[in-house]
Amino acid sequence: MLKHGILGLLNYQDMTGYELMEVFRDSLNFFWDAKTSQIYRELQGLEKKDWVSKTVVPQSGKPDKNVFAITESGRKELLRWLADDDLGLRSKTPILMKVFFLGERTVEENIRYFESVKESCELFLKSLNSTPQYIETYGNMIDQREKVCYWQMTVEYGRRNMQMQIEWAQDCIRRLKGEL
Repeated sequence: MLKHGILGLLNYQDMTGYELMEVFRDSLNFFWDAKTSQIYRELQGLEKKDWVSKTVVPQSGKPDKNVFAITESGRKELLRWLADDDLGLRSKTPILMKVFFLGERTVEENIRYFESVKESCELFLKSLNSTPQYIETYGNMIDQREKVCYWQMTVEYGRRNMQMQIEWAQDCIRRLKGEL
């Protein structure tokens, strides 16, 4: 999936790895987590598949800059992936794997765990407040305003997902406090 996220971003405009990480952080990060090292590693793989090309831009007094662009075969792969019938509804949710086994700990420890989940989700939800500004900025930057609607849809999904997790954590806390 990360490779397709990178192809999608490069489909908007050419970028360096650093720029990709910034855009990723400001737009995709609330539903897809990627570290800088993962993005650079994925760029190397995309280059080997000829889905992206790299242009080295010499800089005076600084290391050369690598600018990546999607190739025609990369764009075909992006469109193939977008047309794929797999909705991606399968879920690997680390938090649920952990919760499944929380019975090995004390109820008090687990209440603290769910309070932490709730607080983390509240912070993340609050961080989404700046996302509309980023959407506006990137929409103007790439001069493709028609795509902004889809970006807004993903933000709304992120908000609802965080709100659901907050409500779920609150319910878990109430349930556990009933066991005390």
